[in-house]
Amino acid sequence: MKKMDKEGDLMYGRKLIPLLLTLFLSLGAIPVAATPNPAPEPSVKKLMAFVIDDFGNNMQGTEEILSMPVPLTVAVMPFLPSTKQDAELAHQKGHDVLVHMPMEPMKGKRSWLGPGAITADLSDDEIRSRVEKAIDDVPHAIGMNNHMGSKITADERIMRIIMKVVKERGLIYLDSKTTDKSVAAKIAAEMGVPHAVNQIFLDDVYSVPHITKQMELVCKRIHNHPICIAIGHVGPPGKKTASVLRQYIPRIQKEAEFVTISKLIQQTAH
Repeated sequence: MKKMDKEGDLMYGRKLIPLLLTLFLSLGAIPVAATPNPAPEPSVKKLMAFVIDDFGNNMQGTEEILSMPVPLTVAVMPFLPSTKQDAELAHQKGHDVLVHMPMEPMKGKRSWLGPGAITADLSDDEIRSRVEKAIDDVPHAIGMNNHMGSKITADERIMRIIMKVVKERGLIYLDSKTTDKSVAAKIAAEMGVPHAVNQIFLDDVYSVPHITKQMELVCKRIHNHPICIAIGHVGPPGKKTASVLRQYIPRIQKEAEFVTISKLIQQTAH
């Protein structure tokens, strides 16, 4: 009898073990092989947009800027000798093209503006006409920014007319931010125009040390923020700006992706 009891107990135990094992596993009492941690999501790439103004008049540095090995945004003034040539070349090389719209400043000679400028004494109809003609004169333009314009970009009446045309044409607007009193971004937002605002001028002083100092500000900003927009120029500082920019490309690429202004606006839109 005892032998049968022992055999019965043994059989009962063999049946019980799988049940207990299943129970323990379901309760987490017995450790199981850890699932490998999923690969971390790639961090969102920071975005760097360089905008180069004053194309359209065979300016110094034009060739050097257009041959940069990264996407840029090229702002071309309308109605000038190389307007169409510069816009075509920029487009062929994959850069964004903006209409660099001449606008009256608070101070400065009117002769600096170039033809077709927006001035505060113009009627609503004349402002609209000039903006439309400027857009038509610059091939491949996907947007507009202001050339000078500290007086005009602070004027709500005029900026509403400009933004209405920009919206009708399906363009973007970049506020060059030549004055802290600019209402361009505010009105663009109100009217549903895709827009951005310049953050740093690279070459407001035409010297390599100054341009280098400004590029250090660019690097600092892109290190601490998700985007950076900076404006440089062809013309008197053109070759210097191109040289310094080219030197900084590898360093900036360690932290950010070079993009055109339209891509930056598209990727940061909410």
